[in-house]
Amino acid sequence: MTDPRVVCRRLVGRTAVVTGAGSGIGLASARRLASEGAHVVCADIDENAGKAAADAVGGLFVRTDVTDPVQVEALFQAAHETYGSVDIAFNNAGISPPEDDSILTTGLEAWKRVQEVNLTSVYLCCKAALPYMRRQGRGSVINTASFVAVMGAATSQISYTASKGGVLAMSRELGVQFAREGIRVNALCPGPVNTPLLKELFAKDPERAARRLVHVPVGRFAEPEEIAAAVAFLASDDSSFVNAAEFLVDGGIAGAYVTPL
Repeated sequence: MTDPRVVCRRLVGRTAVVTGAGSGIGLASARRLASEGAHVVCADIDENAGKAAADAVGGLFVRTDVTDPVQVEALFQAAHETYGSVDIAFNNAGISPPEDDSILTTGLEAWKRVQEVNLTSVYLCCKAALPYMRRQGRGSVINTASFVAVMGAATSQISYTASKGGVLAMSRELGVQFAREGIRVNALCPGPVNTPLLKELFAKDPERAARRLVHVPVGRFAEPEEIAAAVAFLASDDSSFVNAAEFLVDGGIAGAYVTPL
């Protein structure tokens, strides 16, 4: 199933690899990229969700633990062998576990796990995707960071915030390094999004949700499809001069000195 609202076909013939494609932003982005003509390779550790996503967009599913370098290499190899190119890498897989809280209470194991899934995975995916893009002389890498990497979280989640700050810094450096080879690397920085991850987190702590929502000038959280529209823009030639950027899609959070009543 593709997005019926999409009328532009900016990505015809291109191959997009999407990690965390089984739900939330990843699923919405897989649908949007397919709607714009891309061949979509859906990667997820959840075999049922990932396969369902791939089936819905007529793409390829590769079960992938994004913290495993062998599996990540195999993912991009499968994309290239199946479709002949790796044009877009949307490195999106991530976690925000409930045990990730204040630095005063977050344990070392929780810290390490979040860094592995949220930051090391982006390193591994970029390392695997870039050689294909360099041989092609073109490519767009989109790494999911967060608005908290830019301004900090209203409710502490120390491991998540630190990991997304690392994604932001890495994306800047890679964007600069590979710009003259026709490759753009950008950090997508969403605000709070109505994903299963966020809903589960905030259902357990309504007060935490309220503390977040009050800071959003538009008065609501984003929908995954709104973030997917930004992904499609960054993947396309319409963003040909957007590189090494922190691309905020946050409803105005980062621009608000005070929150309107």
